[in-house]
Amino acid sequence: MRHVIALDVGGTGMKAALVGADGTLLHRARRATGRERGPDAVVAGILDFAADLHEHGVEEFGEPASAAGVAVPGIVDETNGVASYAANLGWRNVPLRELLAARLGVPVALGHDVRTGGLAEGRIGAGRGADRFLFVALGTGIAGAIGVEGRVEAGAHGFAGEIGHIVVRPGGTPCPCGQHGCLERFASAAAVSEAWAAACGDPEADAADCAKAVASGDPNAVRVWQGAVDALADGLVTALTLLDPRVLVIGGGLAEAGETLFTPLREALRRRVTFQKLPETVPAALGDSAGCLGAGLLAWDLLKTTDGMEVTP
Repeated sequence: MRHVIALDVGGTGMKAALVGADGTLLHRARRATGRERGPDAVVAGILDFAADLHEHGVEEFGEPASAAGVAVPGIVDETNGVASYAANLGWRNVPLRELLAARLGVPVALGHDVRTGGLAEGRIGAGRGADRFLFVALGTGIAGAIGVEGRVEAGAHGFAGEIGHIVVRPGGTPCPCGQHGCLERFASAAAVSEAWAAACGDPEADAADCAKAVASGDPNAVRVWQGAVDALADGLVTALTLLDPRVLVIGGGLAEAGETLFTPLREALRRRVTFQKLPETVPAALGDSAGCLGAGLLAWDLLKTTDGMEVTP
């Protein structure tokens, strides 16, 4: 059975799959990145993991994988297949595509983790069927993916979709990027966790705890939550004005709050638009499988260009 290898590399763990031509996850596996052993050990772990998946495909399906797709965090040069920078993995200018292709003997596609997850959400997930979509992941930080006609726009330098660094509160909280008042300093899961821990006096409290307190009517929690929602709406309206997406897909840890997030967010967006058209605002559908599924799509897309194959998972 023809299949591809899909790898989704995170800061602490890796998710992987063998993906069939119809998008089916034929085999799944997980491993730690081993980042405590240093950046070279992480690269070695990825290569070993991919090689093991390659071997499993031969044993299980009678043939090796036809290609591989890999999603990694940080700054990614997708054109040249280089993981340019990843703070949480200690990487700088790692030629990951070249290393994997040499190890596996198959073509390899390299993608940015959020853009790759966004590709999956846009093509086979919550944004399926939309000609233009915006995927926004609300996690430790905030990042986005701009979808146009079934593909995701990386930008001229690989920075497209960095909505978390739109300044929504000029002169506000400093951001590690060097600016002040960036969206992710007010509306990410990490920002909500920090604000709620301070408000409730429990240093262990996090965004999920805040959402539960909001649902129970705690006024302090409502204040913290609404502040994050307002900041998020301010950033999103800027993005909507520039991009005019048909569907807005929200994922990441904060989106797990469900309608505790989506009901006030839709209302906040409605209050802010004037001439703009409101997109349909929906939760992401693929959960933590999005990165693997997107990496699989990258691999199948690569095969289309290398052997003329017409496959639409």
